[in-house]
Amino acid sequence: MKKEYAIAMLCGAVTVACAARFWSTPARAQATPPSPPDIVVNTVTPVVRDVPVVLRATGTVTPTSVVDLHVQTTSTVRQVHIREGQFVKEGQLLFSLDDRAGRANVERAQAQVMRDEAALAGLEQRYRRSVELLDKQFIAVTAVDTLRSEVDAARALLRADQAALRAVQVDAGFNAIRAPMAGRVGAVNVYPGSLVQVSTLLVTVTRLDPIAVAFTLPESNVGELLAAHQKGAVAVEANQRSGTLSFIDNSVDPVAGAIRVKASFENGDAAMWPGQYVDARVTVRTLRGAVVIPQAAIIASPAGAFVYVVAADRTVKQVPVKRLHAFGASAAVSGLAGNEAIVTEGKQNLKPGARIKAGQG
Repeated sequence: MKKEYAIAMLCGAVTVACAARFWSTPARAQATPPSPPDIVVNTVTPVVRDVPVVLRATGTVTPTSVVDLHVQTTSTVRQVHIREGQFVKEGQLLFSLDDRAGRANVERAQAQVMRDEAALAGLEQRYRRSVELLDKQFIAVTAVDTLRSEVDAARALLRADQAALRAVQVDAGFNAIRAPMAGRVGAVNVYPGSLVQVSTLLVTVTRLDPIAVAFTLPESNVGELLAAHQKGAVAVEANQRSGTLSFIDNSVDPVAGAIRVKASFENGDAAMWPGQYVDARVTVRTLRGAVVIPQAAIIASPAGAFVYVVAADRTVKQVPVKRLHAFGASAAVSGLAGNEAIVTEGKQNLKPGARIKAGQG
């Protein structure tokens, strides 16, 4: 019994000693938490370069002019001088019509003019002789006045018949159908011997050089588009070709909320074809020396956009930025010097002052 009591007393003493040792440890050592691990992120350094501000749209290749050729009067096709799909020059003969009646009318009008000229010449000779006789007082003044009136009437008749000759020559010229411009002809709808009327479509001539690209841009871009156009030629690219903006509509379509524009391109090799869809890119201005960062680095918040910048002590801070122009996966921004380390990945775990372990994005 005494032995058991001694063992119990010894255990109690050990317990009291252990408790005293525990409570004698400073409280400060027990309250210090372990340091959090560094957050692993990816960073990039901004690129400083000139950034063109480009507006993109899907456009349609459109010919600058299309002419439907018709005859001026009912006639018969005598000869077709072209093939379907042929390229023609301005003034090139395309169709010849039956011109027999036209040539006869021209010859008749020419004969009338020759007769008027002969009659006028005779009257002028008589008038000159009458003036000589009047100087010698061999004839009366009224006779001279009468001849002068006849000469004036003959001259007026000659001018009228000369005008009539020009009119029939114009009519006769309609028998030769020529290309009004350089371009490509479409389907030929008539053949030698075909009876044609004013309503008959002979062929369509389409100008392919230069050629236009028509497209629309959102009304939000109208301001910078007009500002660029007022400064000079606005560069437009389409189908790996460079052109210039040639037309801005005078109003915005209120239904679509867009404005129609056109650009002109050289197309001597006919690589751009009417009706073709192309990707049009309009360069309205260039941001000189812009700071370019990945769009993935930009964080949107109610207070505005910002990025996380790594300080020298490997902590991060928020730096407000303003997106000037976005293109693809990148954006030109203001608010940065261009030599910072910008966090691109892992930013969702960050807060200002957090310590990071930076890698390279």
